[in-house]
Amino acid sequence: MKPLIRKNALLSFGSQTVSRSSKSYLTTRQNVPVDAQMIKTGFDPNICRSNSILGDFLKVGELFQARHVFDQMPHRNTVSTNTLISGYVKSGDLSGARDLFDRTVDRNTVTWTILMGGYSQFNQISEVFGLFSEMRKSGTDPDHITFVTLLSACNDPVTINQETQIHALVLKMGYQSSILLCNTLVDSYCKSHCLDSASRLFDEMVERDCVTFNAMITGYSKDGFNEKSVKLFVEMQNSGFKPSEFTFAAVVCACVGLNDLKVGQQIHGFVVKTNFVWNVFTSNALLDFYSKQDRVVDAKKLFDEMPELDGVSYNVIITGYAWNGQYKESLDLFQELQYTGFDRKQFPFATLLSIAATLLDLEMGRQVHAQVVRTSAESEVEVKNSMIDMYAKCGSLKEAKMIFGNQLNRNTVSWTAMISSYVQKGLHEEAFKLFFDMRKADVNIDQATLASILRASANLASLELGKQLHSFIIRSGFMSNVFAGSALLDMYANCGSIEDATQTFNEMPDRNIVSWNAMIAAYAQNGDGEATIRSFKEMEQSGLQPDSVTFLSILSACSHCWLVQEGLQYFDSMTRIYKLDPMRKHYACVVDILGRSGSFDKVEKVMAEMPFEPDDIMLTSVLNSCKIHGNQELAEKVADRLFNMELRDAGPYVMMSNIYSEAGNWDAAANIKKSMKDRGVKKVPAHSWVEINQKIHEFSSNDQMHPQMDEIKRKLKSLAEQMRKEGYRPDTSCALHNEEEDIKVESLMYHSERLAIAFALISKPPGSPILVMKNLRACKDCHAAIKVISKIEKREITVRDSSRPFLRTRGVRSEEMSKAKFTGLLEELFLLFMMDWKSGRNHPLSNVPKEILRGDALAPKPHVLAPNYAPTLPLRRPGFILGLLNMIFLALLLWVLDWLLEIVQVPIEEENHSN
Repeated sequence: MKPLIRKNALLSFGSQTVSRSSKSYLTTRQNVPVDAQMIKTGFDPNICRSNSILGDFLKVGELFQARHVFDQMPHRNTVSTNTLISGYVKSGDLSGARDLFDRTVDRNTVTWTILMGGYSQFNQISEVFGLFSEMRKSGTDPDHITFVTLLSACNDPVTINQETQIHALVLKMGYQSSILLCNTLVDSYCKSHCLDSASRLFDEMVERDCVTFNAMITGYSKDGFNEKSVKLFVEMQNSGFKPSEFTFAAVVCACVGLNDLKVGQQIHGFVVKTNFVWNVFTSNALLDFYSKQDRVVDAKKLFDEMPELDGVSYNVIITGYAWNGQYKESLDLFQELQYTGFDRKQFPFATLLSIAATLLDLEMGRQVHAQVVRTSAESEVEVKNSMIDMYAKCGSLKEAKMIFGNQLNRNTVSWTAMISSYVQKGLHEEAFKLFFDMRKADVNIDQATLASILRASANLASLELGKQLHSFIIRSGFMSNVFAGSALLDMYANCGSIEDATQTFNEMPDRNIVSWNAMIAAYAQNGDGEATIRSFKEMEQSGLQPDSVTFLSILSACSHCWLVQEGLQYFDSMTRIYKLDPMRKHYACVVDILGRSGSFDKVEKVMAEMPFEPDDIMLTSVLNSCKIHGNQELAEKVADRLFNMELRDAGPYVMMSNIYSEAGNWDAAANIKKSMKDRGVKKVPAHSWVEINQKIHEFSSNDQMHPQMDEIKRKLKSLAEQMRKEGYRPDTSCALHNEEEDIKVESLMYHSERLAIAFALISKPPGSPILVMKNLRACKDCHAAIKVISKIEKREITVRDSSRPFLRTRGVRSEEMSKAKFTGLLEELFLLFMMDWKSGRNHPLSNVPKEILRGDALAPKPHVLAPNYAPTLPLRRPGFILGLLNMIFLALLLWVLDWLLEIVQVPIEEENHSN
């Protein structure tokens, strides 16, 4: 009978209820026997049952009912409180959890740990460590779970100090034997990019498991130590540990970084052997690997064989096709994806928007945008950035600005996309303003940002601003980045400073195909065919294979330098030796090479046999060749094809009008101009600009608006007399107007580039180089005139027009040039000294944020003595006394160097005219 009596006694406990409000729920549990553990541990059965009811409500998400049960409990213990705090945390109500925590008097380690975990989950790092500090002050000791919770908040380099302190406390309290805690420490060090500490702890661990190896392999892979990652994977297999899906994902990622197809294929084989190919997480990693190796066929085969697919699988294969330029296949797969039941918010909208941007398909971009709005995916930063980029590239800058303005969480890509949009539209000053705003917002700058802003500097022809950016790149630690270095090289080349471009290239610690292409393109843009070909050969000797971009630069150089046979040989080698398929731009260069040489039969043959229809760029090139060689018959045929394309560009119309004008056929020229007017095609006015004392001065032909125009004209008239003595005679065939000869001569003298050069001559120190930019092609008379002006003034003059740079080296001894540079330096410092004395912050570059040029946002401007010298100290305006001392010191330095130059014989530099 004793067992029966005990059963009845236990049932009497079960007949009690916890609260009247939960009576209906409790009736189903009234006859449940009390657990033996309750009596064994001395717990109150009523409290235990109430806690159980509390937990059941929380499991089904009934937080309100759970709180009601908690409030009605006559007696509670720490389990009751901890259970409800955990419920608040899991529901995301941190304020409710904190309120209950603050009201709790009897807290234990678990209580503190639960709330710390809640703050960690919502990335409130300061609250986590603040709570831990309070816990220590209250006398409550943490356990190994507390440390694991703390470390879960440490996944960024800024928390490395906290991680180190936690590690020290773990050792002090003797928890180093906990494999769970040690694994979490290794993972935190890896996520904070502190691989030295992670590796040291890994080596010191007495016991390891699969998780330990996974954390370390993933850490190496994410930080680019791909070879170490693969070696550790091999060590893991030799140690007898079985890999998991996380192991394979990490090591496959390392294979992507190694760019090693064979190793990746071996890992794939091992995945199949261990029967992990069924795991969608592992298969997606392999899918990503093949896509990034440009093995789209292999990726599609794996995709078709995968036993399970998810949204990520579709995203990877769609993006892989897009990267490979197979847009139709990418769009077909997206249509297939829409019929699946996967989360539409996770669709690859960013990839589709990039396809629309590449195809310049604004309508498609807007359709994707509509889907983004409908699925609420616009909250994704990557999607918003892609929308900005798409609208900008498709010519809808207004919509791009609107999306950027409404974006709350802007990151580096957001700012860079908008800056790049301004640069593409030619709004360079706006790009600099936005760059300054980005610096004020304390957003990190990457190599893409620098490439965009350097391009703006090059297009403004602001070499001084480019040098300030160079200083900023060095200060920011980006000089070791091959893409930032290549962008800097490109900036110097576009500003006509090929010496600085070459020096930048020579100082690069690492070079890849991008940097070599930048250097080859620099020589090609500056019309130095010999240096272009030499660099091409040097790149091959370094072990790198040329790509389509390399050949585009080579062919462009051959075109500008009239290297006909060399150009044709390189074009032939593209397919015969390097197995590269020529694109439309390569054929355009070949057509230009043949056209410039007057081989019009071959031009027509190439255009007939190439796999593309000739576009307006190619036909305009042929039209220009006809103008050079006076082939009016072919010019008329080409012009008819161009005019039938309904172009908005006035270039072909102007060129054909000039052909008729040079032939004296003024009626035909007038008809072309009438046709332009009837079709609403407007000629872009020619203008040139030059930077003087950090201010941009712009001129148009026969300009009368500049405040110093009288001085400029006097200088040009003085030069005209000296040029006549040197044998120069104006080529009036370039003055394409039916006017008197003397009027034609005067109109040539006041072309915009000559006005800019004359202004620079009266404004810059004697002997200092001059850089002028022009938006259209310079005429051949100006080419000839600038040669003579360079010789008379003993200066290096660079005029970069829309076609190519135009370099003329001065006929002056090197020691004279050095003196001129030092004089220029002294004059520039004197002007800076006077500005500092008067205002301390005056910088007159028009419409560009003064803070940028002043050095508050960038590094200080390098001296002209050493273009690549970049001080690492922030710019400070000198006071009057300090400025005066600097002037005296530099004057003494100038005197010493002048004396040294007098005793050193330096040969006269030869002229190096580009064709």
